[in-house]
Amino acid sequence: MINLKQFIADHVINRQQSMFSEDIRANKETLQKEIENKSVCVIGGAGSIGSSFIKAILPFRPSKLIVIDLNENGLAELTRDLRSTYGMYVPEEYRTYTLNFADPIFARIFREEKGFDIVANFSAHKHVRSEKDKYSVQALIENNDIKAKKLMDLLCEFPPQHFFCVSTDKAANPVNIMGASKRVMEDMIMAYSKKFPVTTARFANVAFSNGSLPDGWVARIMKQQPLASPSDVKRYFVSPEESGQICMLACILGNSGEVFFPKLREEQMITFSSFCDKFIETLGYKQHQCYSDEEAKKFASERKEDDKEYPVVYFRSDTTGEKDYEEFYIPGEKINMDRFSSLGVIEESKHRPMNEIEEFYNKLETIFANENFTKAEIVEALKEFLPNFEHEEKGKNLDQKM
Repeated sequence: MINLKQFIADHVINRQQSMFSEDIRANKETLQKEIENKSVCVIGGAGSIGSSFIKAILPFRPSKLIVIDLNENGLAELTRDLRSTYGMYVPEEYRTYTLNFADPIFARIFREEKGFDIVANFSAHKHVRSEKDKYSVQALIENNDIKAKKLMDLLCEFPPQHFFCVSTDKAANPVNIMGASKRVMEDMIMAYSKKFPVTTARFANVAFSNGSLPDGWVARIMKQQPLASPSDVKRYFVSPEESGQICMLACILGNSGEVFFPKLREEQMITFSSFCDKFIETLGYKQHQCYSDEEAKKFASERKEDDKEYPVVYFRSDTTGEKDYEEFYIPGEKINMDRFSSLGVIEESKHRPMNEIEEFYNKLETIFANENFTKAEIVEALKEFLPNFEHEEKGKNLDQKM
């Protein structure tokens, strides 16, 4: 198997050091002052971005690290990774808990600790493919919005010095329910920005993050199964390391109410198919172009292990919620591109009052309380709250593809 870190640097992001290195160096004293000897709670810390955030802050030596995640195996691997890395500082008070942050158990932990200096929430349904039927949509909104608001209410009891919740580029002019849920989340957390410091970040795809399409290619290669990719979808990418760093910088250096994003140029976007081409080439294979899933699966089943041809299927995207380009901000948001070397900041955007947030959340709860609710009702409610939400139902989802 290839060295994924080097492959990402050489062929995906095309840079050998983090794009945020200069901003970290320039703000090292502030980062040290705000993190050293502080207590940190990371929710969703076993995931790709959450674990990268932890690795970004640990060199600044917090006194306590509490990690919450539902993925028990992920937490075990996080701990092994941290404790197996040469030079990695792990605070003496380091604890992981396999539980949902909305559980009463977490509230008891939080109150017993009397809160934390730094709280970062990475728990989310992050995939466009999370949008299928009404139940998958309900689960997505429950996690990304309703439970996230209950967390904010809990934090008000012992307000943190820094609070960060991860967003997505798909929250800018959303076309899928995942992106819309994150835009709602942004509005919701900003309603608390007068109670304690609140920041978020919209950013690019994280190369080989858990459950992503490129991560799936690694699993397919291990199982000698064909690779599949859309040919018409372009995305910005950051490395796993960079994903944690942008979140740390936003969390610690941002002013309350600000949204951060990476300064990436349009020409830095790449198609998934060109990404896949490089992946196959670096593995030493020559792609065998197939024109259907069945053809690709048949070729893979008959392929000898030492065969240098590898089956791939490239297709045009035709599923609900896919956006063929990325954007980080929208008209009306005040953008500052000069404060940081590699970060743009949305310094001012329209913040909704708490009563509007409460009213919308009550509406969602009312919809979900009716066992006969429909996906269309949820979409309509989201469109009323987010006038720029352009949802197009195509009747297909990514679970129907390889």
